[in-house]
Amino acid sequence: MTNADFLGSDFPAPTSLPDLDTSGSGRFFNRELSWLAFNWRVLEEAENPRVPLLERLRFVSIGAGNLDEFYTVRVAGLRELAIAGNTTPAADGLTPAEQLVLINENARQLILRQTAVLAGLQSDMESQGISVLTASDLTHADKKYLEDVFLRRVFAVLSPLAIDPAHPFPFIPNTGHALALQLERTNDKRSLQALLPIPAQIDRFVALPGPGHRLLPLEELLVLNIPSLFPGYRLKAHFGFRVLRDSDLEVEEEAEDLVREFEVALKRRRRGEVVRLTHSAGAPKALKAVIMRELGVSDAEVIEVDGMLGMSDLSELVLDDRPDLLWPSFTPRVPERVTDFEGDMLAAIRQKDMLLHHPYETFDMVVRFLQQAARDPNVVAIKQTLYRTSKNSPIVEALCEAAEDGKSVTALVELKARFDEAANIRQSRRLERAGAHVVYGFLDLKTHAKISTVVRREGKELVTYTHYGTGNYHPITARIYTDLSLFTCDAKLGRDATKVFNYLSGYAPPEGLDNLAISPTTLKPRLLDMISAEAAHAKAGKPAEIWAKMNSLIDSEVIDALYAASQAGVKISLIIRGICGLRPGIKDLSENIRVKSIVGRFLEHSRIVCFGNGHGLPSKKARVFISSADWMGRNLNRRVETLIEIENNTVKAQIVSQVMAANLADVAQSWVMAPDGTFKRPVLPEGTFAFNCHRFFMENPSLSGRGSAGAADVPKLTHTED
Repeated sequence: MTNADFLGSDFPAPTSLPDLDTSGSGRFFNRELSWLAFNWRVLEEAENPRVPLLERLRFVSIGAGNLDEFYTVRVAGLRELAIAGNTTPAADGLTPAEQLVLINENARQLILRQTAVLAGLQSDMESQGISVLTASDLTHADKKYLEDVFLRRVFAVLSPLAIDPAHPFPFIPNTGHALALQLERTNDKRSLQALLPIPAQIDRFVALPGPGHRLLPLEELLVLNIPSLFPGYRLKAHFGFRVLRDSDLEVEEEAEDLVREFEVALKRRRRGEVVRLTHSAGAPKALKAVIMRELGVSDAEVIEVDGMLGMSDLSELVLDDRPDLLWPSFTPRVPERVTDFEGDMLAAIRQKDMLLHHPYETFDMVVRFLQQAARDPNVVAIKQTLYRTSKNSPIVEALCEAAEDGKSVTALVELKARFDEAANIRQSRRLERAGAHVVYGFLDLKTHAKISTVVRREGKELVTYTHYGTGNYHPITARIYTDLSLFTCDAKLGRDATKVFNYLSGYAPPEGLDNLAISPTTLKPRLLDMISAEAAHAKAGKPAEIWAKMNSLIDSEVIDALYAASQAGVKISLIIRGICGLRPGIKDLSENIRVKSIVGRFLEHSRIVCFGNGHGLPSKKARVFISSADWMGRNLNRRVETLIEIENNTVKAQIVSQVMAANLADVAQSWVMAPDGTFKRPVLPEGTFAFNCHRFFMENPSLSGRGSAGAADVPKLTHTED
């Protein structure tokens, strides 16, 4: 594979799949298996020798955390359907029960592979002076040191629990980790079964003195100190286990107080049914049977792991003081135009529309935009959506400052942002105390749109400055997620944003939007119309092409529209990081569609779609859109999302000829999807140059700033060894 393979006009020869009914459900690939395939790709990055050692460890941690969330949400839902006897098939024809069988087997293999990869990484880490120890590795001096650590930092937090009729089996929360103990009383040999929950409030690894980094897992420290926790007993056998519970929320449709209802639902989540139990190898059968019975799990929901449980905690071992084992440091750039205006964001936006590409260009500009608005005496109003944000959010701080200064501040806080519900409740109360108007949108729709408006009095006019984003207002994740930010004071885009805020606070669907399409009303029809128009160009013999980038593609109606466009002759190139239910490259169905996934240093998160508009791509006459929405049923039908057409020619050129062209040209971090749903990365001979879009954007400051770069920038890349 060369760098031009995915960017050029030649598509691979179509494939026939004779055993697949491409006229029926066989034309779709299963959503859940596609999600698991993405996490296999994440795990493969942990084995990629081009990735620094501790970053490879981070990939194991990320994949393990992803799998936890998958089970607590998606698998939990399928499990409920299967138990209820629901046999309704998914788009690909599989019933909930059939999906569970395939998921559990695939996930079991994924966990076993994660364990094997971790073992290899630990060996490499030892050669670099980073050792994860077991009790047998400890010296006498180590044990003396750990006695003091145990008493001063751990002992007071522990709650050893007997398991007998007088002590009911305790509640183990979601992601809870515990030791199951088989004990024997020394004076009369009487047996005792007990649990020792491993406190989540303490770091998973204990650092030991000595050369390099020597770390002991907390569970090993606890086993060493069983005699002090159970005086008069000796430990006969033990094993660790970890619990995942159903974490979906159920909220009453007619909740009078939405915040209070969510607080109650969060408490219910903690007590969800167990959907998966992992345990360490060598568990005594009788003790394991007790744990399984008390937790209510079947054999199919239990996985034995000959290695570490809860591998998401490996993030603790990504050590900041070993920069030689991490990605080279990278400082996001401040856009040149903002520097030209001495940091004045509003003045920079007044000059012309400005597109920022995060994390290469700093997200601090979004924060500065709101901070400047909060302190500007001519600003009269600020409106803001908040789906996910950081714990001590500078954006929330700026909104509070503006409200306390007497400005009209409206904040749409989405309480249904999964796993951030509690944090968002806290933020909403803080905003209310500052005097902001806080609204929560709709009970049956999540508000996932990323919009901010600043209304400023300029002479006798009110000018609206608007920010539209593809990612969350979260300064922490913005360092590792690739997203786009559009800043504009275009009156039409400002009016559209205001109408959306009025919809969110007043329920009346907006009418007469100039540029914007929103779900659940007009976004999906706009997409389908644009795909159909591109097919019409192909049928008329005009150049016809679609480039699209997103996290997930699942919606069956959109997939069928893409199939129809492919059959009409439209060349379609899709960059889909995660889930893809479309099967590319199938003769007479999707032979003009290619799908790739990019997994690398940064998490691809921006949503972009470009239509050749009868002129092919790249073209000045292309129609280009950025969006907050993936092409999934939930985004298109059950959320408030935005799709913004880019009409500024400079910004349009940045998106098509820089962002999209570089992503399409990437080889170093790319996986290409086959018709059977598998992904393969190119096999590159040692020393071969492979274009890396993340590295390209980090090393090319000319792409930022005034937005003057043109279509020739990507082909003129300077080739350096990856």
